[in-house]
This record gives sequence, C-alpha cells and structure tokens, in this order.
Amino acid sequence: MGLSAGFEARAAALQVLSDVLRRRKPLDAALESTHALDPRDAGFARAIASETLRRLGQLEDLIRHFVPKPPARNRAGPVPEILLAGACELVFLDVPPHAAVDGANCLAKADQKAVHFKPLINAVLRRISREGKDVIAAQDAAALNVPDWLFSRWIDAYGEETARAIAEAHHGVPPLDLVAKGPVTVEGAAPLFGSVWRLKDPMRVDTLPGFAEGDWWVQDAAATLPAHLLGDVKGVRVIDLCAAPGGKTAELAAAGALVTAVEREPARMDQLRANLERLHLSAECVVDDAREWRPQEPAPFVLLDAPCTATGTIRRHPELPWIKSASDVTMQSQLAGELLDAAAEMTAPGGTLVFATCSLEREEGSEQIEAFLARNPDFSRAPLTDADVFGHSEFVDAAGDLRTLPCHLKDQGGMDGFYAARLKRA
Repeated sequence: MGLSAGFEARAAALQVLSDVLRRRKPLDAALESTHALDPRDAGFARAIASETLRRLGQLEDLIRHFVPKPPARNRAGPVPEILLAGACELVFLDVPPHAAVDGANCLAKADQKAVHFKPLINAVLRRISREGKDVIAAQDAAALNVPDWLFSRWIDAYGEETARAIAEAHHGVPPLDLVAKGPVTVEGAAPLFGSVWRLKDPMRVDTLPGFAEGDWWVQDAAATLPAHLLGDVKGVRVIDLCAAPGGKTAELAAAGALVTAVEREPARMDQLRANLERLHLSAECVVDDAREWRPQEPAPFVLLDAPCTATGTIRRHPELPWIKSASDVTMQSQLAGELLDAAAEMTAPGGTLVFATCSLEREEGSEQIEAFLARNPDFSRAPLTDADVFGHSEFVDAAGDLRTLPCHLKDQGGMDGFYAARLKRA
C-alpha cells in the first residue's frame, strides 16, 4: 500500500475513532465516512477502527505502560487516537512497524495540534513495535476490554467465569449469519440451526449469490429465536413492535403470518420496507409509537423486541461499552416497561406475547418480566422447552426463558446475547 493510500485510510480511521470516542457516535454511523474511499482503503480503515475499539482497554493500558500520563485531548488534538490506532496496527493487525510508525507520524504532521507531539508519537510507537506484544501477553484482556461498570454487572449476573467468557467472545470478528427461505448457495455457508446459515468470514453481502433475488437476509442467529418462540403463525395476525430493521418481520412473513410491523422512526421503517421488497415479502407497516398506537382489535400473537442498551451485541458493535453508561440501562429499562404494558393491551385473551431484548443486563430482561407479571396477573410464563431452541438446552435459563450469551456456540463463532420470555394471556 502506497503512502498516499495508507494515509487516506488512516486519516479515515482516525476520524471514525474521534467520532465514536469523543462524540459517542455509533460505529456503523461513523463508518459511513469511509464509503467514499476505494474498497481496499475502506477495508483498512474499518479494520483499524473496529479492532481499536474491540481492544480499547488493552491499548490504553499498553500506552500508559510507556507514557504514564498521555497528552490531554483538549490540547493535543487527535494524539490519543493516533497512538491508539498506531498501537493497534502494531500489536493486533500485524502491520509492518515502519509502515505503522510512519503512518502515525504523517497523521501527526497533518494536524496543527498533534504536530507538536510528533517526537512523542514516534518514540512511543517505536517502543511498542519492539516491546508491545510482550506487554499485551501479560495483560488481563477480558477485564481490560470491558469498562468496570459493565464488567462488574456481568460478574453479579453470571459469575466471574461466565463474565470472562462473555468478554473474551467479544475479541473475535463475528461470523456472518444468513436467514434463508431455502437452501443457500453461498460458498462456505453452513447450516447452523433452523433457517440460519453461517459464513465464517464476513464479507460484502450485496455481492453474494441470492442477495439480489431475495433468497435470504442477514440476521444474527440469536436474533432469530424470539420470533420462533411464537410457534405456528401461518395465516394468523402477528403484531411486531419496534420492528425495524425488519429481520423478525421477515421471519414472520416468510412463515406465512399476517404481520403488522410497527416502528416509530420513519427512516428505519423505510429500511424495513426496502428489505421486505427485496425479499418479496409483505407486511402491514405502521409508523407510530407503540406506546400510543393500538390495533383495531387485539392479536393472538404479539412480538416486542424492546429498545435496550444492546450489550448483547458488543461483538458486532465494539463501541457500545465505551459510549454507554449505567444510566442508559435505567433509561432503557423504563421505556421497555412502558412498551411491554402497551404490548399486553394488544394481546388477545388466550394469546401469546413474546418479549425480547438484545441486552445482557438483568434490568432489561428477567427483572423486566418479573415486574410485568407482578402488575399483570392475567399473564403467566409459558416456559421454553429444548425443542423451542433446536435442542440447545444451554439457551434456556432456570426460569424457562431464553438467555443466549456471546460465549455460546463458541466453537462455531459465538452468537449475540439475547433474552426473551414467552407469556400467555389467560
């Protein structure tokens, strides 16, 4: 890679890291700035930014090993991000030392504030190129790469051994899961369970066989389970709340359900409609707040995939631990409770309500259901069986609810952390 091409990719990665770490911007949104680059540079920029965030705690600890008091962001410009990205290239991406160090120096030279710290950047990264991997090998990676507020929660909820297994599962690049209407012809795709096929190596999905034809859609294996818990929905009305981007809507429609998809955000509903159109599937689409909207009559099946902190999806969104806080858990829990009460009103007598969330936090999962059942005595749990989860008994917790963890299916590449409870109305 020539210097100019390398500079453009590194500059783009630097911008992405600044957007995420300083402005709390989601990684996917920040990465949109790389779309103007040629594919090779865009891929390199994505790799630098994603791996830096995936290993952020380790990289910060590594830099402090050589610079006990790193330059303050307010007077050093992008120096912290330059050091993080450069260190990531050296110890995790195995970029040749001369290229990584020179690339960081060029970034510093191009910035009015960072240029004054160019000698520091050069010296630190050269030391990291020689000694960095030894420091990394001695680190407690699982604990470092999760903020203390979040790691302590996981230890309380799951025990230290499982909390560490969850954190370690976030270190790998996740595979690509496809949910298919039939057999998948993508080379390397292998059946996982249900309608899920897994590709070990992520790639551009719009170039794969069957994408344009609408033969499949992308959805993590764990995210396919809540809709499956409703059972046979063919020819029956199902209300899908907080439906975008539409994976669960597509599942239900493909199973023959008469789906009403409710989504508050117009742009996200546009995405859902576009996905359904590509897949040649149909659903009634309603743009409204599920807390306020009500159907003409209650439905026999309601699915609520509630907004949450999404801590179960860190393997796909490595920025989440660093842009969320404990207060976000409290805020999202309150919203989920309001949505769950609204969903209950939409569920017909004798009907089934499935509540789901892609969070690992108890307040957003099991505690939400306990509180709901306490204030809604006409609802009760319908515990899951092994057959509900394709024989994976490890996906069912002691209460009979769904609880997948990122460390599940470890040998096959893991899965997102999901919670779901199946409830019956009397």
